[in-house]
This record gives sequence, structure tokens and C-alpha cells, in this order.
Amino acid sequence: MEWSLWTRDIEEEIIPLCRHLGIGIVPYSPLGRGFFGGKAVLESVPANSFLASNPRFIGENLEKNKNIYNQIESLAKKHQSSPAQLALAWVLHQGDDVVPIPGTTKIKNLDANIGSLRVKLGEEDLKQVSDAVPIDQVAGDRTYSGMTHLQWNFANTPPKV
Repeated sequence: MEWSLWTRDIEEEIIPLCRHLGIGIVPYSPLGRGFFGGKAVLESVPANSFLASNPRFIGENLEKNKNIYNQIESLAKKHQSSPAQLALAWVLHQGDDVVPIPGTTKIKNLDANIGSLRVKLGEEDLKQVSDAVPIDQVAGDRTYSGMTHLQWNFANTPPKV
């Protein structure tokens, strides 16, 4: 399931259920589909990329979300890390049962992701990082229009008998 600083809808139901059942949590896109790595903020998104039509990466939504990036960038300096490392460290600090899978096509990004293991966050740090990304201020849907019905919260799981 997707889990990052700006996609936390699984925290209320899914995470507690997984923990209750002893199921490990393997979140994809822990860097917010590359956003916290600087995609669309520091570097442009290629026109043929799926991100070019992602609601969080276009137009006014992107302009609003840049404020979130700036907050994380400021906190990252405090932790002597990059914004991507801080965002990944935040996910890694969510529990021993969490093993995020950040995707990358570049060795330098892989090395940077490994560097997130050196970022140590205490409870107050975790709260500060979480508070820097108020979910109600993230602009745009997390997925493309027409794909919303495929999200986990629209699944039709049979009742337990």
C-alpha cells in the first residue's frame, strides 16, 4: 500500500489491522512518488511520465504542495539530511514491522535512500515531521482521475463469518 508523509490514509484502519494480525507493512512510494526527492520542485517531470498528469504534481496543486516540500527541506537541514532521506526515515521510524520500498532508477538515489538509515528521529522529531505535512493541506488527489475506484477503501471485502 502507498504510505508516505503526504499519503497517510492507511494509518487509521489498515496499519492497526496489520499489526493486530501480525502482518508486515511494505509501503510503496514512501517518497510521495518522488515528490520529497524533488520531483517537480527541483527537477522537472518529463512530459511522458505518469507524474505529468498526477493531480498533486500539476498546476495550482503543485504550487501549494511546494510549501510542504519547503517545510520538509527546512527540517531536513536540521537533521543533516536531504528532504528525501528525512521523508524515508519518517516511514522507517513508523515501526519495526515497516519495510518501505522506494523505487529508483539511479544509483545516486539508491545511495541517498540508504543514507536515510543514518537519520535518527525521536518521538518529538517524528511529530514535528508529521506536523510539517498536514494531510488536509496536501493539494490534489493521490491518484489519477478515473483510478480512484481502485483504491483500497473502495474494496468490497466479504463480511467476516
